[in-house]
Amino acid sequence: MVELFSQADTWVALVTLTFLEIILGIDNVIFISITAGKLPEDSQKKAIRLGLLLAMFFRVLLLFGVSYLIAMKDAFFSFDYSWFKTDITGQGMVLFLGGIFLIYKSTSEIHQKVENISHSKAKAVAASFVKVIVQIVIIDMVFSFDSVLTAVGMTSGLEGALPIMIIAVVVSIIIMMVFANPVSNFVNKHPAIQMLALSFLILIGFMLITEGAHLSNTEVFQQHVGAIPKGYLYFAIVFSLAIEFLNMRFRKNIDIEEISEEGE
Repeated sequence: MVELFSQADTWVALVTLTFLEIILGIDNVIFISITAGKLPEDSQKKAIRLGLLLAMFFRVLLLFGVSYLIAMKDAFFSFDYSWFKTDITGQGMVLFLGGIFLIYKSTSEIHQKVENISHSKAKAVAASFVKVIVQIVIIDMVFSFDSVLTAVGMTSGLEGALPIMIIAVVVSIIIMMVFANPVSNFVNKHPAIQMLALSFLILIGFMLITEGAHLSNTEVFQQHVGAIPKGYLYFAIVFSLAIEFLNMRFRKNIDIEEISEEGE
């Protein structure tokens, strides 16, 4: 182990993978924040911490079962029609169903916010907390699966890959736990950011569906379904957030000017 971490390649892989895990985990943090936001304030922090700990647990568990994870590439059933071909694989099914769940959950959250459907917090907190945790567990499993597949691809052929991946996951989750509450407060305080974040989660759900179809070697009208490059998606997210932050700054300046005019 000491020899492993005396090599420069190990540290480069560790830093790169940790950074990537944080980037991939931002989606998870946003989903957890929005879901936990339905709980009373004294339960939100507990739900966020528990959600991130479960995310770390699932990722480490999947890393130890990485050989089984890779084996899930093998097709256990196939469809072959004149216009549609696909192999049903474990990896493809997990990503496809996870994408469907993410789109459904994000769409229903948007519907509730647009229609102003509020859930009374006078309901039993235990029941609400359990429901929120169940939703967090499901999405943790989906994001963990995608994250581990990325990590395995990055460290393929690297000596000591498993301990490097585990350390990167643990460090990234710790960093996310430090910033999770500020992110949660910011997201839940600004409705526009919430809507933007939920729209991004729909895009990510669609990306997971196409990635699942890609891993399943799906062909539609003899055209192979390709995976959407994550770089394009994250660029769109960063660009949209930058525009929204400019809008927030602009609105804040207008409010300050109106207050100044009223004071005169």
